Amino acid sequence: MANTETALKEALASIEGATGAALVDYTSGMALGTIGGSKSFDLNVAAAGNTDVVRAKLRTMEHLGLKGEIEDILITLSDQYHLIRLLTGRGGNGLFLYLVLDMKRSNLAMARHQLKKIESELEV
Repeated sequence: MANTETALKEALASIEGATGAALVDYTSGMALGTIGGSKSFDLNVAAAGNTDVVRAKLRTMEHLGLKGEIEDILITLSDQYHLIRLLTGRGGNGLFLYLVLDMKRSNLAMARHQLKKIESELEV
């Protein structure tokens, strides 16, 4: 089992095109850990902002009476993918992994597969 720091390092190292990763508590909007990013891309700000995305989707599902679980949410920008993966394992309730990918250097299917593997090994 991997702790937060190890899991985030693995995400950045093993996922082609990854430029940043975070573990986020969407109840508070706080990043529990971050790696990567840049001066022009603050992962803490992105993590807080993406909690609104997760909350909005959960509210919409509730209003529609949808019983399924969110596996991941993909936001596609002109040059980046932003992947939000809600944690489902024990201790993961209210948390998500957030991954930023350079679109030109990444394979989205492989990134989703690898992020799922990292989630399964994460001990929160």
